[in-house]
Amino acid sequence: MQAPRNDIDTPKNDPFTLGQLAEYDGSDASKPIYVSIKGDVFDVTRKRDVYGHGGSYNIFAGKDGSKGLGMSSLTPEDAVPDYSALPENERKVLDDWHSFFTKRYNIVGRVTDMPEAVASRSSD
Repeated sequence: MQAPRNDIDTPKNDPFTLGQLAEYDGSDASKPIYVSIKGDVFDVTRKRDVYGHGGSYNIFAGKDGSKGLGMSSLTPEDAVPDYSALPENERKVLDDWHSFFTKRYNIVGRVTDMPEAVASRSSD
């Protein structure tokens, strides 16, 4: 497991739609690779071997796969942003993933078109 980093930049709040996020899936080597968790967009480019094409976690590249992370699932149908139906134990797993990423990768933006159920829940 990666150790936390001490060179993380101040989080940015640049807006991304899910469609724009898809452009950063690792298929174009000239672009960074982004993964979103709970709407926060992380730059995971330095781990291209893991998140890039053929990598073990490429399923999450260029998308918000919060549901799949919470479920510990690597299936494409679970790699979606709507985590509103996750039970409490899987929400805890998702929160742990978010915390892990926050300590290791720069936040470069925020997804602006998260599913309504998730967006309304996060504003509580």
